Amino acid sequence: MTLRTRILVLVCALVVLAGVATASVLHASARAERRNEARPGGPRITAGRVSLTDPRRLVFRNMAWGPHRDELTSVPASDPSGPRTASKVKCLRFYAASGTGVCLQAVHGTVRDTYRAVILDAGLRVTARYDVPGIPSRARVSPSGRYAAWTAFVGGDSYAGTNFSTRAAVVDTRTGRLTPSLEAYRVVKDGRTYHAADVNFWGVTFADDDRTFYATMATHGTTHLVRGDLRTRTVTTLRTNVECPSLSPDGTRVAFKKRVKGLPQDAPWRLYVLDLRTGRETPLAEPRSVDDQAVWRDDHTLVYALPGDYGADLYMVPSDGTGKPRRISTAAVSPAYVRPRVTFGAS
Repeated sequence: MTLRTRILVLVCALVVLAGVATASVLHASARAERRNEARPGGPRITAGRVSLTDPRRLVFRNMAWGPHRDELTSVPASDPSGPRTASKVKCLRFYAASGTGVCLQAVHGTVRDTYRAVILDAGLRVTARYDVPGIPSRARVSPSGRYAAWTAFVGGDSYAGTNFSTRAAVVDTRTGRLTPSLEAYRVVKDGRTYHAADVNFWGVTFADDDRTFYATMATHGTTHLVRGDLRTRTVTTLRTNVECPSLSPDGTRVAFKKRVKGLPQDAPWRLYVLDLRTGRETPLAEPRSVDDQAVWRDDHTLVYALPGDYGADLYMVPSDGTGKPRRISTAAVSPAYVRPRVTFGAS
């Protein structure tokens, strides 16, 4: 092959690569434009005011394609599939209680995305910002609104596998004091202080005393339900095979996802409810694998997300194991039932 031929081959290869790159950019741009176009038959969404203190409202991240995709939207709690009011505030994960919200966001950079947690007031105005070390996965606010927690993946990208690491952070929204990782807390396992390099925490849920919380701790391949104490900065293991706990409004039960033997590795969970007094577990009537931290609509009903055409849909199921699951809203995730502001716990 002559030098001239080699140069021609190189030039042709560069032209082809440039064409592929241009086509890829145009395709990505077209996909982004389609995401901003509302689909026929989708939910009706209009811009407006969203408050975290309006009673009897449900707020969630809107997943429907169109100009309001990823925005926090509000609907009547009695009509979750009804018209949506969009806020312009975008979140990957969200939760709220007593007029305080936590919104986990992506910050898009030229090389890579970073993530942050923002604390929102009742009018969705930002009151504080915190760096998040990885991809956001869970968010919670205590019933009084004083504490917020979030979980992020810092290695791997799924709870279904074994190669992942998480960080669970807790912040006092009143003082701004941040605990970047629950790994700073003392772990009590089987009555003794426990140390292990592989300890991970995720899925925080708060009691109404502004002191007690529950979460998942994993170590040596086993998940544990732990009860935490914000004052003493300790966590105590309670039982195994509990993930993403969610404490009921009356504080007596925990909804959680449980790994069930015989299910596929990428879809291993079923929803259960644990009675904290008796230790009795009740399997719920949802037969599908739920990779979510369920939300209590009230003391009798749970709401959770399952994959849908636009990313996720919301379903509800009774908490006593009866009935059957029912889809209540399409293209929605991270629900929070807005209730009037309340005050609990110590000052």
